[in-house]
Amino acid sequence: MAYFAGASRFLLLIAVGITGNPSTANAASASPVSGWRSHLDWAALTSKLSSSASLIDTTYDNYKDECFPEFSEPSPTNHALIDQPSGMCLPHLYLGWEMSWPRPSENGHLDQTYDQAVQDLTDGSLESWLVDPTNPSLNLPSKVLFPAVASDVVAAVNFAKEHGLEISVKNSGHSYQGASSKKNTLLLNMNRYTHYAPTGITDCDASILGSTVAEDLSNQPCILSLAKNKFSLIRVGGGENFDKVYRAVIAANEEEGYKYHVVGGGAGTVSPSEYCLGWSWQGGLAGTTGGRLDGFGVDQVVQLEMVLPNGVHVKFGPTEWEDVSAKGFIVPRTKVVSGVCRSNPDEHDEENWVWERCPEDFDTDFNDLWFAVRGGGGGTWGVVTSVFLQLHDYLPVTPYFFNLVPSPTEECSAIAPQFAEFKAQYISVPSLLNVTKEHSLACGSADTPSEFWCYGEEDVMQAWTRFLDRNNLTDPANVACLSGVPEIAGYAEGQIYLASNDRFPGKVADSPAPMTIGPYVAGVLVPQSWFDESEKNRKTIQEYAKNAPYYAFGGATASGSDQANSLSQAHRNAAFMTYFSLEDFWGNLFPQMFDVSDKTNFPPVFGSNHAGFLTAGPLKEDWTKPCPPEWTFEERREKCISFQEAIYGTEQLARLEAIKKAVDPQFIFNCVNCIGNNLPEASKSEDDEPSPAEAEPLLGNSSSDEPSGASFVSSFVAAISATAVYLLIHTVM
Repeated sequence: MAYFAGASRFLLLIAVGITGNPSTANAASASPVSGWRSHLDWAALTSKLSSSASLIDTTYDNYKDECFPEFSEPSPTNHALIDQPSGMCLPHLYLGWEMSWPRPSENGHLDQTYDQAVQDLTDGSLESWLVDPTNPSLNLPSKVLFPAVASDVVAAVNFAKEHGLEISVKNSGHSYQGASSKKNTLLLNMNRYTHYAPTGITDCDASILGSTVAEDLSNQPCILSLAKNKFSLIRVGGGENFDKVYRAVIAANEEEGYKYHVVGGGAGTVSPSEYCLGWSWQGGLAGTTGGRLDGFGVDQVVQLEMVLPNGVHVKFGPTEWEDVSAKGFIVPRTKVVSGVCRSNPDEHDEENWVWERCPEDFDTDFNDLWFAVRGGGGGTWGVVTSVFLQLHDYLPVTPYFFNLVPSPTEECSAIAPQFAEFKAQYISVPSLLNVTKEHSLACGSADTPSEFWCYGEEDVMQAWTRFLDRNNLTDPANVACLSGVPEIAGYAEGQIYLASNDRFPGKVADSPAPMTIGPYVAGVLVPQSWFDESEKNRKTIQEYAKNAPYYAFGGATASGSDQANSLSQAHRNAAFMTYFSLEDFWGNLFPQMFDVSDKTNFPPVFGSNHAGFLTAGPLKEDWTKPCPPEWTFEERREKCISFQEAIYGTEQLARLEAIKKAVDPQFIFNCVNCIGNNLPEASKSEDDEPSPAEAEPLLGNSSSDEPSGASFVSSFVAAISATAVYLLIHTVM
């Protein structure tokens, strides 16, 4: 959806580019014992926190004053939003309201319709709702804790468990569903948590291959890596994003000679260990960082460290595996996952941590947890405090750009459809171009029509010339429409070099930039087997796809699985991900692409990383009919395949929900559209909610003067309407 995101941002900038920024309030000045649930003994929590941790009260004013202004910047960036004092900012402004819909509602919009959302965007009636601090649809936390060390997280989870609170978790907030923000929760903002990446790279001693895994799992990451024929790792903290990880790898490469490569996200503000439906845990598409050679994000995880909903600090990872290379896999199959518990959870200093066998009454199955976390999304299984990620051998990289270097021309624009066809063939059906599978797998891209990134050996320019020749387009000017930039050392280096935002020099750019409203839609995982079947099927994609495909699939994304993760088989079998209109897809393409013979087992269809939060499957009683937008959301939930089921499929979702109930029976972690969020057990009864005397609205400045930040609201509401409505109506819901 990069094209539509860019269009929305362009319209927003036209509307607000000349508007000044509101002033920013001091968010961190509130007393931790005032405000939300003030009757609780918050002092007991703060007494257990490390000296670097902080617990603050927050209000709507913090969101308005700190977050609104960035959306009117000429070059907005999530780097600016992440570090705001209150920790409340989100990459899409409307995520601060339930369902990303500011219309006031007392029941989460259950009695309202999708059509009404479209109408609201069309008639521009959002302004008064956006600046109303009493709006019941506001979905912002009232207390924020910034943990610095794991004991801070342990203390917070135990406090929440004792007092029946829910916890939301956030790093950068990069979640199209808004999973990191929820009203009436204690938000753990991990952005200030210990940073491990700058010194976190480990080169494994090959002599320990085949050694016994230590009881405290200290050598487990290296032993497993060596079993994969890999020799290096990086430890990443629960608050570090890819900008920090990439820059740590760049620093190591510059010091030691280029030897490391990390598979990561396309945006510097995406987080490998983010636990709010984060990149790794939703799959981790790596079209620009060699994922087709080295696997998805979930496949990079070697060991996990978490604080579970029961308040126990654990680390775990595979300790028994078997070689399955004869079956076409490039990594061992995980057979047994083991874990240890920290016996001194109140200790702040990591040098004094003690990891031991978990007590007998510890009833979490580490095999289930390993399966669920890697692919089953974040925000619902606990809090990731650190993760060991696989590093790979460095390969030279060449990004290719179509009609961009040195600048776009009309002649190149005229053959843009031919370039799209060439790119599809090179990546998904290379035999049509006499390109080897190995050269094809070296390349991939995000859903951007004009570029792709290649690692190691490839023959893109030779194949491009042959393609043009076959299509009678062999003109030097046409050949020159595609150009490589071989002098860039890596993807992150390229993003730093190409970044146009001089407010944060040296940082890996974020993409997409902050927008008022994010995608409401989900991409379809088009099966490779269907795409290979016929030329007719390939032409069908050209005819019906609504945007450039996301080419992050194939090769190691299938063969790099340890076969013990919950990423859907649709991801493993996909040629690419793209978007269709709901009528075209459910009524025509879906029965062609997927096995629908078992009416009790809906297949996984959607990609999880980029699924918009209003995504729904078809009617339960007729899978060829889209979920009607004129129905209320309550009707849609009752009669349509759910968001989660359309991503995981019926069988996989059932297993994940069973694990959720076992790991978090109190539903302390209950983020929107996360696993278990739509279960009856996740719904709080009236008795569970605070009494009116206890419940305090998320109020800010209640004066009659126009709130700071409101001055630019009216100017962008109308500007985004056309693009938002297009997204709402014309793509898969």
